[in-house]
Parts: sequence; C-alpha cells; structure tokens
Amino acid sequence: MWPTPPVRCDRNPLRSCKSRSMKEAKNKVRRQPSFDLIAGNACLDFVNTLDDRHIKPKELLGTYDDFLRFGEDAALLEASPGERLSKRSHTEPDRAQDALRRARELRESIHDVFWAIIEKRRVPSEALAKLNREIQVSAEHLCLAPSDGRFHWCFDDLSDFDALRWKIARTAGDLLASDQLPFVRACSSKDCEWFFLDTSKNHHRRWCDMKRCGNRAKVRRFYAKKRTV
Repeated sequence: MWPTPPVRCDRNPLRSCKSRSMKEAKNKVRRQPSFDLIAGNACLDFVNTLDDRHIKPKELLGTYDDFLRFGEDAALLEASPGERLSKRSHTEPDRAQDALRRARELRESIHDVFWAIIEKRRVPSEALAKLNREIQVSAEHLCLAPSDGRFHWCFDDLSDFDALRWKIARTAGDLLASDQLPFVRACSSKDCEWFFLDTSKNHHRRWCDMKRCGNRAKVRRFYAKKRTV
C-alpha cells in the first residue's frame, strides 16, 4: 500500500515542500464546495461525479475546471496550483480537454472494478488493466522529499494537466489494496447507487446519505403501507 496522500513538491525532490505548502494553505481560497462528497474516499467520490449513472447519466465534470474543483473539494489539490491550472486550461484548451477525457476514462475503469467487487462478480480484465496502467503512471511521478529531519512522499509536478488524475489513480490503488475494500458499498436506492465506504460501527449502512436516499425510502415505504391498509 502506498503512503498517505502527498503534499505539493516540485521536480527537485531535495527541495523541502514545507514552506510552499504553508504558503498555499494561507492563500487557499475558501468557497462553498461544488460537489457532494459523501463516499468517505476520494476515488469513490470521483466515481459519483457521473450522477444517475444507471438511469439517466448526468455528467458533473463538464469542463476541466469542474475536474479541478472536484480535486479541491476532495482535498487532492490545493487552491493555488488549481488556479494556475485553470488559467492554463483557457490558454491551452486542447490539452486540458484531453486531460479531462483521460480522467473520465479513469473514472469509468474505477467504477467497473469496484462495481464488480460490490456485485461479487469477476473484475473486468480490461478495466483492471486500464487502472493498473494509470497506477503505474502515477507511481512514476512519486518522489521522496525531506522535511524537518524526516521524509514524505510527494508528486513531482503538480503543474501537469494530468497531476490530479495521478492522485486519484493512486487513491484507488490504495483502497483496493487495503483492508477497507470489503466495506465499499453502493447506495441501496436504485435511483442512486452512488459508491461509499461503510465506516459505520456494524458495517450495515445502506444509503449514500440518510437525509437524501434514506429518507426518500422511508417515505415510499410509509405511503406504500398506507395504500395496503
């Protein structure tokens, strides 16, 4: 299993990331989250950016900026590098669009792998091969950097349009190789089926969000019972 999520560093692994990370933390833009992150794991939240997948799919990552906003909301991307990538995406739209396409392809591979696990089916070889390639690419950009007499993992170039995709691939790999894998669930609502990590005490959580899908199910059962009386 790879280590905990990295902090920002540049291509020189011997330069400390600490001062730059502190500066970005101070300059971080506080704004309302754009995404409903209920999964408890960034790669599962990423899968949920294709809403109503099995009914009438709604793409929540319509633009590269949407992808960056997801990264910020999911704490995978600091505001400062996100802003720089956003500006570049408007001057290099073709490269940004290609990066968005690759990110969506990764999302579908992650979905197909976890969906098979949830449904206790054989994992599709094509989806797993795609995810493995993405994880290998991600690993190529990891490096060690010193800080306060210790070392930590970081990615070598967060100015790359694909940098956020590397982090998501790594997160998916970490979850698949962890002891939390048996607790990956899909919402019991057939109108939803968002993914989430069941961290409840007894691991009996059924809904992505009780206020949304859970309450709707209760209301439907209530009125169904009244009709039978």
